[in-house]
Amino acid sequence: MNFALLGALVNCGAVIIGSLLGLVFKKGIPEKVSDTVMKGMGLCVLWIGVTGAIKGQNALVMIFSLLFGAVIGELIDLDRWVGKLGEWIEKKVGNKHGNVTQGFVTATLLFCVGAMSVLGPLESGLKNDHSTQYTKSVLDFVSSVIYTSSLGIGVIFSAVSVLLLQGSLTVLAEWVGPLLTDDVVTEMTAVGSLLIVGLAFNMLGITKLKIMNYLPAVFLTVLFCRLYDMVIAFLA
Repeated sequence: MNFALLGALVNCGAVIIGSLLGLVFKKGIPEKVSDTVMKGMGLCVLWIGVTGAIKGQNALVMIFSLLFGAVIGELIDLDRWVGKLGEWIEKKVGNKHGNVTQGFVTATLLFCVGAMSVLGPLESGLKNDHSTQYTKSVLDFVSSVIYTSSLGIGVIFSAVSVLLLQGSLTVLAEWVGPLLTDDVVTEMTAVGSLLIVGLAFNMLGITKLKIMNYLPAVFLTVLFCRLYDMVIAFLA
């Protein structure tokens, strides 16, 4: 099918269907078991974050991206806006379905951070090749079932984030593709994975980090990777 956005739509649909199945499973899980499962998921998220973060190759890019990203995010206060959105949704669906904001933020970061989340849409936009996104859709389908059964209905709303991010990258592939080199994608994944580590700490009750306020750091890696390359070229 010759439709560039097909991959993004399939991935979005996979998250929605998986989340609906997760809600069915969640109904039969006692609250005590659900809490234990959520802590277990927190450990899994921690492992995902650590394995992704250690793949970073440029500590300076990570440091500056997080530093300036945190400043921008704190000034905008993304966490507060996302929290308000979660509260609004929670009022509409009822709080019996769990913490909507936590489920939304957790799933958004897990489904939108990583090499496949960037390369898949670019392949769809540049080559009309959706194979990477189809593979990611299967993985996200399984993950959404698991995370919804423990985190609640908030996970399903991450499908909107998936569609917006991947759809934008697909449409803008011709322009953003040259900027997202292998090195840039690696550093974006590393910075995003570090945020996932912080997210896991929140899930385990160790910290109360405002993860969304660090989100601009992921996109700033593009800028700092370019600046780093320019400095190295100038000094050479």
